[in-house]
Amino acid sequence: MTRAASRQPLPVGPGQESVWDYPRPPALVRSDRLVEVRLREGGPLLATTRRAWRVLETSHPPTWYVPREDVLDGVLALSDAPSTGCEWKGRATYWDVAEPSSSTGAPAPRRAGAWTYEEPTPRFRELAGAVAFSPSQVVATVDGERVRPQEGGFYGGWVTDDVVGPFKGGPGTWGW
Repeated sequence: MTRAASRQPLPVGPGQESVWDYPRPPALVRSDRLVEVRLREGGPLLATTRRAWRVLETSHPPTWYVPREDVLDGVLALSDAPSTGCEWKGRATYWDVAEPSSSTGAPAPRRAGAWTYEEPTPRFRELAGAVAFSPSQVVATVDGERVRPQEGGFYGGWVTDDVVGPFKGGPGTWGW
C-alpha cells in the first residue's frame, strides 16, 4: 500500500465519525459520555466522569481528558519523566499512576501513565489541570467499551468502535 493510499479515510458507518473530518488545529469538545479509568481489569476506579473533554485532531483518535476533581485523590504522583511540548496545547506534565494504597494486590505504579497541561495555551485553557490517561498503561472505558491505545506509543489517542481511521501513529505515518 502506498503512503498516499494508506491515508485514505475508511468508510464511516452509522454512529461513527472519521478522524479525517477532525480539524487542524485541533478542537476541544465536551462530552457527557461515561469515562472510567482503572489501573487493571477489575481494579478500583481511579477516575470516573461524565464531564470529559475530547481533543479532536485530524488523523488522530480522540484524546480524552478527565477533570482533576473527578480523579481519586492520591492516585497521581508527579513523574520524573521529562516534560514534552505540544504546538497546540503547550507543555505537558507527566504523572505516575497508582491504585490507592489500600488496594489489595495493587500492581506497580505506571510511570508517566497520565499527563496534564497545567498552563495550556489560551485556546486550550479549559484543559488546565485536566488529566489524560495513557490507554496503553491503564484500563479505560467509554460508555462501557474498553479503549484501545493509538498505535506507536507516542500519541495518547483512545480508539473506540465509533471512531474510524486510518490513525496516525503506526509505522509509516509519522509525516501525516
